[in-house]
Amino acid sequence: MANCIKIASDALYEILLDGVGRLIADGKLPAVPMPAFKIEIPADKSHGDFAANIAMVSAKAFHMAPRQIAQLICDEIQLKGSYFERAEIAGPGFLNFFLRRKWFSDTVKNVLDEKENYGRTTTGSGKRILVEFVSANPTGPMHVGNARGGALGDSLAEILNWAGYDAKREFYINDAGNQIEKFATSLEVRYLQHFDSSVEMPEDAYHGADIIEHAENFIEEYGDKYVSCEAKERRDALVAYALPKNIAGLERDLKKYRIIYDNWYRESTLHKNGSVQKVVKELTDRGYTYEQEGAVWFKATEFGADKDFVLVRANGIPTYIVPDIAYHYDKLMTRNFDRAIDILGADHHGYVPRLKAALTALGADAQRLDVVLMQMVMLMRDGEVVKLSKRSGKAITLVTLLEEIPIDAARFFFNTREANSHFEFDLDLAVEKSSQNPVYYVQYAHARICSLLKNMEEEVIIDNDDLKYLDLLDKPQEIELIRHIAALPVKVDLAAKNYDPSEITKYATELATLFHKFYDACSVKHAENAEVQKARLLLCRAARQALSNTLHILKIDCPEKM
Repeated sequence: MANCIKIASDALYEILLDGVGRLIADGKLPAVPMPAFKIEIPADKSHGDFAANIAMVSAKAFHMAPRQIAQLICDEIQLKGSYFERAEIAGPGFLNFFLRRKWFSDTVKNVLDEKENYGRTTTGSGKRILVEFVSANPTGPMHVGNARGGALGDSLAEILNWAGYDAKREFYINDAGNQIEKFATSLEVRYLQHFDSSVEMPEDAYHGADIIEHAENFIEEYGDKYVSCEAKERRDALVAYALPKNIAGLERDLKKYRIIYDNWYRESTLHKNGSVQKVVKELTDRGYTYEQEGAVWFKATEFGADKDFVLVRANGIPTYIVPDIAYHYDKLMTRNFDRAIDILGADHHGYVPRLKAALTALGADAQRLDVVLMQMVMLMRDGEVVKLSKRSGKAITLVTLLEEIPIDAARFFFNTREANSHFEFDLDLAVEKSSQNPVYYVQYAHARICSLLKNMEEEVIIDNDDLKYLDLLDKPQEIELIRHIAALPVKVDLAAKNYDPSEITKYATELATLFHKFYDACSVKHAENAEVQKARLLLCRAARQALSNTLHILKIDCPEKM
């Protein structure tokens, strides 16, 4: 899994160190510690393919003007046999480097060699990461925020795997606590109302049609069997009937969204195996709790949180955060993941430092927990905010959203912005078949390449001997396209480092743009000669592969015709 940009950058770093080493040995530079320097890719390609600030950062150490240092280095370094053709000094002392044609040819060869693995890196060294996302309340349907979290979390897990990590996907099922009690109350009232319409539904209960449907289906199966029994028996029976159906529905709907989890983790297991009680006991034994008005409080402020918080209420029932602490302790300490990543709504901003404070108090390394806070989504139609489904007149859920727009559009659109940015989702644009629709634009580019290659395959036969013609690719549009194709492994690593799948959607969109520019400026069918034609067809294959792999990371279809 070669990363041509990294290979060139690393080689240049060594060339520069070697040059400075010889200058010091010859007494042309003083023998002092070498400051750290950077090699970067200039935004303006007229400034070269790579730039180094070595002369600028060394000026103080060497007691010499940056441009003078740059000139010494420029005269000393040996570029023969490397990927670099020449070096230039710019401004006050920047060093700019220009690549030989061989690097561009090798990049295309590399893509064609690695095929569906092109873009993968070994940066993660197999470190184990657990990505927890969606984890929607199992008492009702998933909303649009879950749709964004699903696309974000699933794509991030895939990106991490492409970057060489061992990433697993997990859904945390809140099948215990207040929301399940409320679920039981709601089901019980709807069940009893069937036999006695005077039974009233509490204001804070769940009033959705799904609760009525569960109750009616329960009645079809069990009739009035539970009307006269103890309330606990009735409530337990209703929850035992409805909750598995809701969880199965979550799994079914997420699979439709192309999300398959490695594990579904139940909160109830933490209560059953004593982990919840153990958290309180352990914090108490360590001296980090105190009692106030009958409740047990955690001394969170001693660990950097903004305020202390209640662990166990005066009635003896743990607060919602206690099983969450136990769950994250299990991730980091029991299952020993190298890192845990949570995708949460922005409303969890205050929750995160409290959770980390408790983990630290328990002896866990809270730095191994990263939380991506995700902003809200506004659905837009005709320039107006949409909150209700046209069909049902109810809030738009994940399911109703996917009935309105293609899955490809949903997954791509939700990943076009960083998680911490508010996002306006244009429902009209998502179904539009035009270049204004980014996912359609990218898929069209893939289909266009496939069509071209299919039409040309009978006319032009290409074999490995024709790879030598890649050195003929020297038009600006060809060079820019190859340069961008080369960036995929870099973008994968960057997206993994920043937990930001939007790096990949941006890469895909720009790749499509650069291919269209190349195709319009550099004729493939009517190339100057047979050799150039073969070189351009090889470049088309590489572009198709890079685009296909990019869409694969995002779990978006790669149509061969549109």
